[in-house]
Amino acid sequence: MKQYDEHSNNYQLAKKRVKRIRGFYIHLFIYIVVNICIIILDSNRQYFINGNFQFWAFGNIFFWGIGLFIHWASVFGPNIFLTKKWEEKKIEELMKKDSFEQKKWE
Repeated sequence: MKQYDEHSNNYQLAKKRVKRIRGFYIHLFIYIVVNICIIILDSNRQYFINGNFQFWAFGNIFFWGIGLFIHWASVFGPNIFLTKKWEEKKIEELMKKDSFEQKKWE
């Protein structure tokens, strides 16, 4: 197994990212378990069969699902909110592209 310098910037960033990914998976697991329990409780009351599904159950699944999607987007998704980090990456990308094109014409 490779040894990593625990004080390096890359190591700290990777450790932080792993922690965020782990947090998302815990969030997803809890979402699934809780909503399965809600569906089981509602199915025992036969709300699904009668078509009289309670809003609290649907609201919990739907709105918590939106929150889960936002959590996913913040961990795995691209920088869809055009953050400061996105701006810095874009500036760096354009600078590299410009320097490459400049060298190409020299």
